[in-house]
Amino acid sequence: MSTYDIASYIPILLRGDIITTPQLLHLCQSLKSLLIEECSVVTVQSPVNVCGDLHGQFWDLLSLFETGGNVPDKSYVFMGDYVDRGHNSVETLLMLMCLKVMHPDRVTLLRGNHESRQITQVYGFYDECLRKFGNGNAWSYCVDLFDYFSVAALIDGRVLCVHGGLSPEIRTIDQMRSIDRQQEIPHEGAFCDLMWSDPEEIAEAWQISPRGAGYLFGDRVTSEFNNVNGLDLIARAHQLVMEGRKYMFNERLVTVWSAPNYCYRCGNVASVMEVGDGGERMEFKYFSETENSVHGGRKGEERNGLVPYFL
Repeated sequence: MSTYDIASYIPILLRGDIITTPQLLHLCQSLKSLLIEECSVVTVQSPVNVCGDLHGQFWDLLSLFETGGNVPDKSYVFMGDYVDRGHNSVETLLMLMCLKVMHPDRVTLLRGNHESRQITQVYGFYDECLRKFGNGNAWSYCVDLFDYFSVAALIDGRVLCVHGGLSPEIRTIDQMRSIDRQQEIPHEGAFCDLMWSDPEEIAEAWQISPRGAGYLFGDRVTSEFNNVNGLDLIARAHQLVMEGRKYMFNERLVTVWSAPNYCYRCGNVASVMEVGDGGERMEFKYFSETENSVHGGRKGEERNGLVPYFL
């Protein structure tokens, strides 16, 4: 068996171990060669499962696959925020990377606001890489790879998937396609807004976001964007919803959340959104936390090591 047999990495992860730094570098290089060929807005065909934030809850990711079906039997769009907050960001990201390389047409990986050099140095992923690999090289390989993740996915031309939300600088999906994504997420501008913005029941079109990045946008903005672009629905993640999913604006937008018992203390359920053939049918499958997300980390990791963070 080759040292760089990517299929062999999955059993390693499933038994609670990680791959070596040279194997990680090879995996990142293999995935980068695939992602560089993808558009900033990936075209996806239904049927497909759509998932929200995972935040390093690896054992709950395995539960997600038990709920929604395994790759390649099922196709998936993951809407970002794979790392930080949870104790197993490394394993979560590695699993998704392996599946993407092995089944590139069945897995779509979008960028979230946590797929960022600055954010991961504060909220856990950088420290976890140091602890598990013994150096900062692994973190550097991963954050360089993040620059190649797409910013959105378009399912059957009717359902737009994006991590955060909309931007006052973006009126059409073609404008999203023109974004130069191969960079660190900037502090302002369209790229930043897609990663950071949130829907809100507001009378105005836009408000400054209390997050300090992106905007709050309302019903009118969502309706106009969907009408201009021929969309039925915007699917996004980025915000904890206790019931696993939340429709807004007469079901023109939905938030999907896929990390149950977020931060090992929030008590929420998680969901997977199934988009049926032709985008005609949206169904949700729900799942709850595993033993590890009830009690926190494994191998002596403690929940009190988590950094306080807005939800």
